[in-house]
Amino acid sequence: MDADFDIVVAGGGIAGLTAGLHAARLGASTLVLTGDVPGGHLLSVGRVDAYPGFPEGVEGYRLCPDIQLEAAESGAAIEAASMTGFEPDGGGIAVETGEGVRNARALIVATGTVFETLDVPGAESLAGRGVSHCASCDAPLLRGKKVAVVGGGDSALQEALTLAEFAQRVTIVHRGPALGGQAAYRDRVAAAANIDVRLGAVVTAVHGDDGVTGVSLGDGDLEVSGVFVYIGLRPNTGFLGGRIALDRRGAVVCPDGLATGLPGVFAAGTVRAGAFGRAAAAAGEGASAALSAWHHLGGANREGPR
Repeated sequence: MDADFDIVVAGGGIAGLTAGLHAARLGASTLVLTGDVPGGHLLSVGRVDAYPGFPEGVEGYRLCPDIQLEAAESGAAIEAASMTGFEPDGGGIAVETGEGVRNARALIVATGTVFETLDVPGAESLAGRGVSHCASCDAPLLRGKKVAVVGGGDSALQEALTLAEFAQRVTIVHRGPALGGQAAYRDRVAAAANIDVRLGAVVTAVHGDDGVTGVSLGDGDLEVSGVFVYIGLRPNTGFLGGRIALDRRGAVVCPDGLATGLPGVFAAGTVRAGAFGRAAAAAGEGASAALSAWHHLGGANREGPR
C-alpha cells in the first residue's frame, strides 16, 4: 500500500493535537483528523487547572487552538474530518473519513469521549434550551438566575464554580453520599456562598416548554432556568467496528503501553481504558503515542528533530 501519511491521528482534543505535534516534530508525515470542531471537551472548559506552565490556569478554548497551531507550524496537516472506520491494508492502514480514505503506516486513536445524557422526561426536548454541557458557553446567559448542576465529579464541580460567577444560585445535585473530584474543587465549592449541594438526590424530570423552568427531584421540585449535566463520559469508539478490543465501557484496551492488539494502531487520552481524566495526562499520552508510532515505523533507528 502506498501511504499518504506516515501517521494519521484521529482526534482533535488535547491528546490528538499533542500526538500530531510530536509526530510532525519527529519527522513523520502526519495528518490530524480533528472532526468538525477541533478542541474536544476542553473547548467548553473555562479554566484548565494544574496544567504545567500555567500556574493561574488556562482557558480550554485557548489551550487546544494553540496546540493545533503549533502542530501545523511543525508540519502536521490538519483536516476537519472525523474517522468513520479503518481497515488494515497491505501492511498499512486505510483510514476511512467522511471526506474519503487516507492511507497511513500507523494510526493513533485519540477520539476522546462524549457526554452521557440525562435519560429523564424533558432532558432531550430541552437540550440547547436550558439543558447544557457547557457552563462557560451558557453561564453569561443565565446571569442572576438559578441553575442546577447534575453530577459530583471534577467536571461538575469545576463547571459549578464557573456558573457561580454569573448565577444567583447554583445547586449541585448528586446521587452519591459525598462529592467526588479533586479536593481543591471541593474546598472552593464549600467556600462559595451561592453554591448549594444536594446529596443523595436524583433528577427525575426536567420541566419547561420553550426553556427550562425547573427539575423534579425525589423530594420535590427545584426551580431553575438551566440544567448542566456532568454525569459521566462515554468513550467515542462506536466507529471502530470491533477491529480492536474494547472494555465494558467501550474504551480501547491497550495490553502493551499505548499499543492496541493490532500492529501499528495506538490509543491515547480518555478513549483509552485506564486513562486518567486530566488534561496534562492526555497531553503526555499524546506525546508518548507519537513516539510509540515513530518507533513502530523504525524511527528509533534514525535521528528526528527535537
